[in-house]
Amino acid sequence: MPTLETVVRCDPDVLGGTPVFAGTRVPVKNLLDYLAAGDSLERFLDDFPSVTREQAVAALEVAKDLLTSRATPAR
Repeated sequence: MPTLETVVRCDPDVLGGTPVFAGTRVPVKNLLDYLAAGDSLERFLDDFPSVTREQAVAALEVAKDLLTSRATPAR
């Protein structure tokens, strides 16, 4: 299972510490912005070829895990 540390890097020397996909200069926020705008994962990957499908899917899995691990069950 991917972890935040294996998918995302925050380095003050890379885009001022903006969270980016590991090994790239592509902000993770770009993926979320694309999806929120209704664009497909394919479109994002076409526009940012330095990000692999595996990285993008892993970032989404990490986001899902972070969000659902803090959710309170309905009563």
